[in-house]
Amino acid sequence: MNYNQNINKAIGLVSEIAGYLWDRGWAERNGGNISYNITDAIDDQIRTLNAISEKYELPQTMENLKNNFFIVTGTGCRMRYVHSDPMNNAAIIRISADGTYYEIIAEKNIKPTSELPSHLLIHNVILGKGRKIKTVIHTHPIELVAMTHNSDFLGKDVLSKLLWSMIPETRAFCPKGVGIVPYALPGSMELAQKTVEQLDDYDVVLWEKHGALAIGEDILEAFDMIDTLTKSAKIYESACSMGFKPKGMSDEQMDELKRVFNL
Repeated sequence: MNYNQNINKAIGLVSEIAGYLWDRGWAERNGGNISYNITDAIDDQIRTLNAISEKYELPQTMENLKNNFFIVTGTGCRMRYVHSDPMNNAAIIRISADGTYYEIIAEKNIKPTSELPSHLLIHNVILGKGRKIKTVIHTHPIELVAMTHNSDFLGKDVLSKLLWSMIPETRAFCPKGVGIVPYALPGSMELAQKTVEQLDDYDVVLWEKHGALAIGEDILEAFDMIDTLTKSAKIYESACSMGFKPKGMSDEQMDELKRVFNL
């Protein structure tokens, strides 16, 4: 199908991010998923396309997503193939005018990720709060997931402070730090709701023993936040493997960063 320039750009960005997730070892088999709101890029050609799927009922009405359009990665699809052949491993979906169901409109009848209801709940709530969020990325960063297996790291803002202290860029590029959601069934609305609550204060949320989720207006920046946090986790891991626990930057040094860069 021929798409306009803006939709092709969005497809290209989803492909690019999928490649990064695979290259970093964060997307084993069909692990992880991406949703990207492309409503602003939709033209009349796409808006009026007939559905190529049945109507899939949503678990609740998505008031703020009525008549919205998303690119979403497919259920069972590998990120390496989303990268190399995006529209055979992802779909464009349209949310109904009443926000109660979605249908697939392009390019093939690839059913979206099983975690789509969770993604849409997050988009719906965040947009309802006036935040200009276009993307939700879920992936499995090895070092960050490993850290959630240690109960000492799961207290409020414990990991944020530790990861900030490993390298100045983390404090600068992830100023809100990371929220933590205790283990919940993958794909469940319970997990989605707990994640939404954390996103009031953080742009990146770690799911205990599972993975990471980031939101953003810019899909590259959402990825970059997870990537930056993972770099800090790797520095911590490397120091521990050398036989010592890194002290990290002091509170005074981090306060200086916050002051100088208006974080």
